[in-house]
Amino acid sequence: MIRPVVAAWGVHFYTACGAVIGFLGLEATARGNYGLAFTWMALATFIDSTDGTLARRARVKQVLPQFDGALLDNIVDYLTYVVLPIVLAYLAGLVPTGLGGLFVCALPLLASGYQFCQVDAKTDDNFFKGFPSYWNIVVFYLYVLRTPTWFNVSALIAFAILVFVPIRYLYPSRNPIARKTTYVLGVIWALCAVALLLQFPTPSLVLGWISMFFPIYYVGLSLLLHFRSSTATAA
Repeated sequence: MIRPVVAAWGVHFYTACGAVIGFLGLEATARGNYGLAFTWMALATFIDSTDGTLARRARVKQVLPQFDGALLDNIVDYLTYVVLPIVLAYLAGLVPTGLGGLFVCALPLLASGYQFCQVDAKTDDNFFKGFPSYWNIVVFYLYVLRTPTWFNVSALIAFAILVFVPIRYLYPSRNPIARKTTYVLGVIWALCAVALLLQFPTPSLVLGWISMFFPIYYVGLSLLLHFRSSTATAA
């Protein structure tokens, strides 16, 4: 009985390490080392992408029913997917300084705070309802593609609004639809992202645009599945 308990606590500890990584990312951001901050975000994303599989294998819900691993995961995700990238967006000058920039940055924080507390934010058939708070990806591309300030502001506002629009987005690690294709393209994209991180502080603009293939694929597939499901339901 001891081994399952140790394994379950080990998985929770693995998840909790994401909070420490979030802190390290904020520290790197405060020093202006944005490449390192994005690297910490990438590591946090890797942990978040793998801890669920480990949790299911360790049967954490059955072994430690008194501990809410999903709540821990949400706390860590809000820090690493929302707070850290939005702080970076402000300190890196991707949005205007002063009151205007603070207002723009407050919108994702509020919108994602609302979303993380929705009981149906993740549907039973493994979709996210509303934009799934991938602010780390949004801010990464605003930085890498060196988009103008007006575009950055528009993007942050638009995605904050999309949090409330009940479009269903694919949950890649759990949804079986096109899983093999998504995983293969995701690995290729991850390699592109690593190459971009290694090029900081001046990542390749060309490679940045090329790597957009995966976000475009993800959004396109999600919209296709959403509207196909809506049409089938209406019929």
